[in-house]
Amino acid sequence: MTNGTAATTDLDARLEAHRVELTGYCYRMLGSSFDAEDAVQDTMIRAWRSFDTFEGRSSLRSWLYRIATNVCLDMLTAGNKRARPMDLTESTPLARAALSPRPDHTWLEPMPDSRVLPTVEDPAEAAVAKESVRLAFMAALQQLPPKQRAVLLLREVLAWRASEVAELLDTSVASVNSALQRARATLAERRRPGADASVSDPLDEEQQKLLERYVAAFEGYDMSALTALLHEDAIMTMPPFDLWLTGTADITGFMTTLGASCADSRLLPLQANGLPGFAHYKPDPEAGGFTPWAVQVLEISDGRITGFHCFLDTRRWFPLFGLPLHLEAEADQVEQGA
Repeated sequence: MTNGTAATTDLDARLEAHRVELTGYCYRMLGSSFDAEDAVQDTMIRAWRSFDTFEGRSSLRSWLYRIATNVCLDMLTAGNKRARPMDLTESTPLARAALSPRPDHTWLEPMPDSRVLPTVEDPAEAAVAKESVRLAFMAALQQLPPKQRAVLLLREVLAWRASEVAELLDTSVASVNSALQRARATLAERRRPGADASVSDPLDEEQQKLLERYVAAFEGYDMSALTALLHEDAIMTMPPFDLWLTGTADITGFMTTLGASCADSRLLPLQANGLPGFAHYKPDPEAGGFTPWAVQVLEISDGRITGFHCFLDTRRWFPLFGLPLHLEAEADQVEQGA
């Protein structure tokens, strides 16, 4: 191996070591899984091409965050901000429920934990990281102007000093502190449902049992059992549809009417947005076995499920989460019994 090749390989490895945390940062900034990965790839390419100009006055990590921030701010100049259904419309009573899709770029997107949460030894740091990718916090972030969003993330999530943020954004410490105060005030004013979701890391015994009961109730399509697990004000969303339902009666009523084809489904566990979730497969009447239907992300508080969010664009989500695009009935039974 030549010296040049070795240097290139070393630089690639040094850049790659920051990919997960940069993806987490870009995801929080953009609200989109795929836009975040595109932003990080652009960041890596820019860093690789301009590495000769990196003077080392700051750390490589800080330099990469500067590039990533500029990439994200450029992507946000169009004013696009991702949302959840409850950010756009009023809750719909079951009697008037209609499935009206909106374009992909409308929606806040789910993200596998493994792509945005780097391994850290400090439990408090890990907890902050998880909380900052949860759906309610992510939706609140989207209400902030892009530069305020960057300041809040750098100061409150990544624990940068105000002077470091000021240097990164080419502004003053006073400007950074002012932006942080405004961002905090906006988040306090616009608390969304799910903001108080409390999930232990790892799940405590009570939460684990709640999820086990949820799987049994959902796979058995037992609405009485499911009602017992849902908070009375639980919310159900189903992007790309803008419909959202609130309350156990409307949620279970939907599941037995418009959603009746989900009976006899199978759920496989996953981790998304710092929350427990499931890959939802429903019976495939043509090919047999089970076909992908949704990535479910659950919000839990005080021993009940408060949020039940189903992301239905399986052609995008299942590959992102590394999930199979078909389950054989026999293989699934073996796996469930393992």
